[in-house]
Amino acid sequence: MAHWQLQQAKQEFSRVVDLARREGPQLVTRNGKEVVVVLDVADYRRLRSDGGAFKRFLAATPDLDELRIERSAERAPAIEL
Repeated sequence: MAHWQLQQAKQEFSRVVDLARREGPQLVTRNGKEVVVVLDVADYRRLRSDGGAFKRFLAATPDLDELRIERSAERAPAIEL
C-alpha cells in the first residue's frame, strides 16, 4: 500500500484517487500517524457489506427457549474476598 503525507496527498489528490482505483488503497499520514485510507468505492462496498451473512447466521440459530439447561442443586461455595 502506498503511503502519502497529507500535504502531498492534498496537492496530488487526483493522482491519489487514480492510484486507489488502479492499484489499491492509498494510506495517508499526518504528522507521521496513519489517519485515512483512500480506496476504490467497489472495495469500500465489499468491505462494508458482508452480503447479509451475519443476518443469516442469526436467523439460523436454534430457538433458545427450547434449549434445556439443567442447573446443579448444590449451593455455590463461599469465596473469601
